Amino acid sequence: MRGLEQIFAVTWLNLRNLPQRIGSSVVAVIGVAAVVLVFAAVLSMAKGFERTMISAGSDDTAIVMRSGSTSELNSGLSNDQTLIIANAPGVLKNGDTTITSAELYVVVDVKKKSTKTDANVPFRGVQPGALDVRNNVTLVEGRMFETGKNEIIVGRAAQREFEGLDTGSTIRFGQTEWRIVGAFEANGSVSESELWTDVRTLQNAYRRGNSFQSVRVRLQSPDSLQQLRDALEADPRISPDVMSEKEYYSGQAAPLSQFIKLIGYPLTILMSIGAVFGALNSMYSSVSVRGKEIATLRALGFGPISILFSTMIESTLLALAGGLLGGAVAYLAFNGFQVSTLNGASFSQVVFDFAVTPDLLVDGLYAALIIGAFGGLFPAIRAARLPVAQALREL
Repeated sequence: MRGLEQIFAVTWLNLRNLPQRIGSSVVAVIGVAAVVLVFAAVLSMAKGFERTMISAGSDDTAIVMRSGSTSELNSGLSNDQTLIIANAPGVLKNGDTTITSAELYVVVDVKKKSTKTDANVPFRGVQPGALDVRNNVTLVEGRMFETGKNEIIVGRAAQREFEGLDTGSTIRFGQTEWRIVGAFEANGSVSESELWTDVRTLQNAYRRGNSFQSVRVRLQSPDSLQQLRDALEADPRISPDVMSEKEYYSGQAAPLSQFIKLIGYPLTILMSIGAVFGALNSMYSSVSVRGKEIATLRALGFGPISILFSTMIESTLLALAGGLLGGAVAYLAFNGFQVSTLNGASFSQVVFDFAVTPDLLVDGLYAALIIGAFGGLFPAIRAARLPVAQALREL
């Protein structure tokens, strides 16, 4: 108990004397804050992209494409094959009608508001069952497009990021003009980056005949996915890839997310090394300035262990302050910050928000504490080993 009291007493004395060495302490705090800020900012991009992609998927919705397709863009299905899929076992029905949507996916050029440069935007043709298949999509402005007409509804994220997508406006793609009649939200998912129209109208505008690229089906239950997969794989008229929407979008998100992490973690490690040296400099300076104080404490009976732990605690608390500062700045500056990036799987833009999540902030604090512990270790050992007589002679 006496040892704990000594550690507490010396630690409190160290903290009270911080104003006397405010310069080196501030440098240490800012160094750690910069590490946590960069860590949270870079990885919040990956978190936001993953959230946007995966939140579009549902376990009770399946997507069916041609076997071997890596995305909808390089898939292809005939009209007869979409009918086979729609009537397969495991698909949910509303009365006598199956809840499905056979869809076509093309990419169009729309200017970004921020840079005034063209960007690839997904333009999706859907069937009337599209809203029933996707239970997270809600029309929030205007009305639904009418079948057979050159009318579009646009996702809210696309509307905020790209020019000319306001409800009521007209936009031209190639030789065809389209009227925007409504806007929809999809809980911030990747669907909000898309433009939707009637699939037959899109087929005619882009001369795609009677072809489709995917079919989305509402399952009777998540367990019905295997039943649907077995039935379609056993049918010689079709060679499908069947997966849940969540599985599909997770696969789409993985490459970019892994690339961001591949950059983010090494960058954080390099900055952490610099922050450790900053903490070392700060704590060595602290020990040097406090030589007389440490010697006096030792002469009064305070043991080397209490000196060591108190110095470690001071370093860790400074790092913790830096971690909290960096996390706060990252959250205020980046959380919810909207950007768009190219999804390499579909060669189209995905609009998403940076997500500075609680787990990222906690990881940042862990990194700060590790920096503080390493930064304080050797100065703490030096302080604990400082000979009392020598320190008193030097001062």
